[in-house]
Amino acid sequence: MDPQIEKILKLPTRQKVALLVLILILEGALFFYLFYKPRMEELSQLKGKLEDLDKQIQKNREIANNLPRYKREFDQLKKDLDSALTELPNSKEIPSLLTSISSLGKGAGLDFLLFKPRPEEPKEFYAAVPVDISVSGNFYSVADFFVAVSNLPRIVNINNVNFSDIKSSGGKTTLKVTCLATTFRFLDKKETKDEKKPAPK
Repeated sequence: MDPQIEKILKLPTRQKVALLVLILILEGALFFYLFYKPRMEELSQLKGKLEDLDKQIQKNREIANNLPRYKREFDQLKKDLDSALTELPNSKEIPSLLTSISSLGKGAGLDFLLFKPRPEEPKEFYAAVPVDISVSGNFYSVADFFVAVSNLPRIVNINNVNFSDIKSSGGKTTLKVTCLATTFRFLDKKETKDEKKPAPK
């Protein structure tokens, strides 16, 4: 028999028990650090991934459940966009729109003293089309003209309104009104590309 084993066997019982307990503690520590702890860390990581996947699945389910609502909202936004597009004329429609504004003024009983389009002001995807207007007539005719312009299917803003030359004659009051009428139009793809090109040096 191995002398080391014989030596251990000859130890008192208390020392044998203590040695056995020490061996068991060492084995337990080795098992914990080499096998149990790494497996627990791996399990914890897998649980974290599982929770993330569960959250993603829940989120995807919510999106899938709300898909009909999102489709309705998309369709409504598309209708709103189509409606907005009808309110902004293209370049071909601008002359007829300006003619309509002039006709509305004459129809309201106003005399045009000035109707002068300014240069267009290009923006990102549209251009502002300002027009200097000067008319004369009575106050109610001017009000009717502004109301008629506001009822146009196209967007026309009236700004910088000034009243002058107010005169009374034969129980009628006439005045001169100057204002800036601004409409807008979409820029086509070619125009927006030209805008993005750097200016030649």
